[in-house]
Amino acid sequence: MPDHTLQDNPLLDFSGLPRFDVLKPADVQPAISTLLGRCRTLIERLTTDDIAATWTDFAAPLFDGFEQLSRAWGVVGHVHSVNDISAWRDAYNGMLPEVSRFYAEVGQNLQLFNKYKAIAASDEYARLSVAQRRIVDHEIRDFRLGGAELAAEDKPRFKAIAEELAQLSAKFSQNLLDATNAFAEVLSDESELAGLPDDARQAAREAAERDGKSGWKFTLHMPSYLPVVQYADSRRLRAVMYRAYATRAAEFGAAELDNTPLIRRILELRREQAQLLGYQNYAEVSLVPKMAESVSRVLDFLRDLAVKARPFAEQDVADLRAFARTELGLDRMEAWDVAYVSEKLLQARYAFSEHEVKQYFTEDKVLAGLITVIETLFGVRIQPDSAPRWHADVRFYRIETPAGELIGQFYLDLYARETKRGGAWMDEAISRRRLPKVSPTLTRDGIQKPVAYLNCNFPRPVCDQDGKLRPATFTHDDVTTLFHETGHGLHHLLTRVDEIGVAGIHGVEWDAVELPSQFMENYCWEWSVLQGMSAHVDTGEPLPRALFDKMLAARNFQSGMQTLRQIEFSLFDLLLHSDFDPAVGGSVLELLHEVRREVAVFVPPEWHRFPNSFAHIFAGGYGAGYYSYKWAEVLSADCYGAFEETGNPFDQATGQRFLNEILSTGGSRSAIDNFRAFRGREPQVDALLRHRGMIAT
Repeated sequence: MPDHTLQDNPLLDFSGLPRFDVLKPADVQPAISTLLGRCRTLIERLTTDDIAATWTDFAAPLFDGFEQLSRAWGVVGHVHSVNDISAWRDAYNGMLPEVSRFYAEVGQNLQLFNKYKAIAASDEYARLSVAQRRIVDHEIRDFRLGGAELAAEDKPRFKAIAEELAQLSAKFSQNLLDATNAFAEVLSDESELAGLPDDARQAAREAAERDGKSGWKFTLHMPSYLPVVQYADSRRLRAVMYRAYATRAAEFGAAELDNTPLIRRILELRREQAQLLGYQNYAEVSLVPKMAESVSRVLDFLRDLAVKARPFAEQDVADLRAFARTELGLDRMEAWDVAYVSEKLLQARYAFSEHEVKQYFTEDKVLAGLITVIETLFGVRIQPDSAPRWHADVRFYRIETPAGELIGQFYLDLYARETKRGGAWMDEAISRRRLPKVSPTLTRDGIQKPVAYLNCNFPRPVCDQDGKLRPATFTHDDVTTLFHETGHGLHHLLTRVDEIGVAGIHGVEWDAVELPSQFMENYCWEWSVLQGMSAHVDTGEPLPRALFDKMLAARNFQSGMQTLRQIEFSLFDLLLHSDFDPAVGGSVLELLHEVRREVAVFVPPEWHRFPNSFAHIFAGGYGAGYYSYKWAEVLSADCYGAFEETGNPFDQATGQRFLNEILSTGGSRSAIDNFRAFRGREPQVDALLRHRGMIAT
C-alpha cells in the first residue's frame, strides 16, 4: 500500500489520538499489512553490517519503527474488546495470525539478537542510561525466550506454536462472550422478583423491553447476574442463574462455544513451547521475567498463606451454614445460596446491606472523589477533555501538572454492554517516549505523552417508575474496582521514563504489576475520601458516619474465604502449568478437585466448569502468573503501611516518594529495588495479614 493512504486510513495516522470516530473494520487489513511491511523493511536495513550495533544507530530506530505497529494493532485489539460485533471480530481474527507470525519471526531473528548482544558486550553499554541498559538486558532475555537460540529445524515449529496460541486465546475469549450472551432468563411472574432491589428490577424490565418482550430479562452480565444471586428470594431463580453462569463455554451448551478442547490444546502447546526452550514446563518459562525465583518458591508462598487463612475461612463457612440453617431454613446450603446467605448474614451481623451502601455511590460523585484522591496524593490536576470515542458512553480526561503542562490522557468506559468483554481492565493506547523529532500535535518538549484505556462493566443509569433517568449507582466493590484499574492507569500515565521499553508498565515484572492498583484500593476505606465521594441518589446526603463504621467493621467479612479462593485459583493455575501434563491423559477438572481438596473450605457442584471461563490464564497474560495478585498484595499493603505510619493517608512527603520510587520509575529499575527505595527495607507480609484481619492490629 503506498504511503498516501496515511491520510485515508485512520490506523496509519499517528499525529494524535486514535480516530475512533472514523475507524472502520475495513481499515484493519490494509493498515496492519502496511505496517508489517514497513517493520520488515526496517529490520532488513538495521541488520546489515553497515548499521553499527549501538543504541543510537540500531536500538532506538528499531523501537521507533515498531511503535507504530504496536499502537495501531493495540487500537484494533481494544475495539475488538469493547465492541465485539462480527465485523470487528472478523477484522481482528483476520490479521491476528499475520501479527503473531511477525512477532514470532522477530523473536527468532538471530541478526537482531546478535546486535543486542553486541551492544551488551561493547564499551558503550556502561555509558547507556540505567533505563537503556535494562532494555538491552530485557531484549536479550526475551530473544532467548522467543526461540532465537533454537536449532534451525525447531524454529518453524516454535513459530507455529506462537501463532496457534494467539488464535486459541482469542477464540477462548470470544467463546466466553458469546456463551455469556447466549443465555437469558425472562420472567413473567413478578413474585420471583422478591428481594431484588428496585434498580435491578428496572434494568431487567428495560432489557426485556429492548427485546420487544414483556416481563423482566436477566442475563449473565455482571450488573444483571450479581443482584440475582445476592438478593433474589427465589431459590429457583438463583439456581438457574448460577448454573448458567458456572457452565458458560462448556460442554453443556453449544458445541462450537465449548472451551474444553481449547484449554487442553493451549496447555499442550505451552508445554511443548517450554520444552523446546529447554525448560521442563511453561511455569518455569513464565517465571523467568518475574520477581519470584522458582515454582517452588511460589508454591511455598501460597501454601503458607493458605495455612494462615484457613482457620478464618473455616469459621466463615461454619457461620454461613449455621445462619442458613437457623435463620433461613436452609438445612443444606448450596453453591447458589452462598452469595444470598452471605448478604443476609452481613445485614444481620452489621445492620446494613450492600444495596443500602450502593445508594450513596452515584457515578459523578464517585468520579469526582477519585479525581480528588489522585490530585491530592500526587500533586496533579485532572480535567475533562475531548477526543474521538468508540461509544457515546465513553468519557475522556487529561492529567496536567499544576502549571497546566500535559502529563497524559485517559479514556473511561464504565458500563457493561453485550458487545464488551467482561471484567475490568486497563490497557495502553499510547506510551510515553522521547520522539526522534518533535511532533507539535502530541508534545512541545519532544516527549510523547501517554494515553490509557480504563474499562469496567458497571450498571448504567436506569429510569425510575415515573420514567425519570436516575444516575448510575455503584456498589462499594465497584468503586474499589474503579480505583484498582485507575491504579494501573496511573502506573502507565505518571511515568517519567522516556524510553518506551521500560516506561510505565513496560518492563515491570508481572508479579509486581498489581502493586499500584491494589495500593489505590486502600483509599476506598478512608473516611475522609468516602465523605467527599458519596451522595445519596435520592437525597444527596453523604454517606453517614454510622454506616461507614458498619462497613469498616464488616471490611474483613469472609476475608478468610476470599483469600483461600484466590489461593485456589493461583495454585490451580501454577500446577496446571507445571506438574500437569495433558499428553499423559490427565484431567484438568481432577487437578482442580485436588487443589480444592487441599485448600478449599466450600466446594462447588461437580458440574461447575470454572476453567472454561478462567480468561485470566487462557486469554489474558496471567498463565502461570495468577499468583501475582497475592504476591503483589504483600507489596501494596506494605507500601500503604508507610502512609499509615505517618497517620495521614495523604501525607505529601510519602505520596511524592511513592510517585518517585514506584510509579514514575516504571520498569526502568527492578520491582524489588523500587520497593526497597520506597520502603527502605525488604517486603513484609504483616501489613497484608493485618489488613485482612488475620493478625491483631
